[in-house]
Amino acid sequence: MGSSGLPFPVPHNQLSLHIKGNKTDLVICSHDDHFLVIATQIGSMGTILHARKEEGLSINPTFHVSVIFGKRNEPMLVACARQLIEHISSSGSSKPLVLSLGLRDHSLETLKGSSFCCN
Repeated sequence: MGSSGLPFPVPHNQLSLHIKGNKTDLVICSHDDHFLVIATQIGSMGTILHARKEEGLSINPTFHVSVIFGKRNEPMLVACARQLIEHISSSGSSKPLVLSLGLRDHSLETLKGSSFCCN
């Protein structure tokens, strides 16, 4: 299948960095109805999470994070998704987040190095 030469139609940013000696690729896409963030050190999607702000009458917002598929027993991945959706919400956006983390380890140091969560 050949390349058409047209730019990718979804606004996105991508970069590569090294975290704890592992090349880490990041892609951040802003779709009309969701943000998609992919961070991978393993060349594949990894665990996929969905995070959203709960709509309600409460003054203090609440957030819901769920694992769509992948490692369900990794609390640091859920914490990362929660941190990121809280940041997105505080920036004024109400779009939900789909987050894919394909990291070699799920330590706080690695997640902080991903530069988008656990600040």
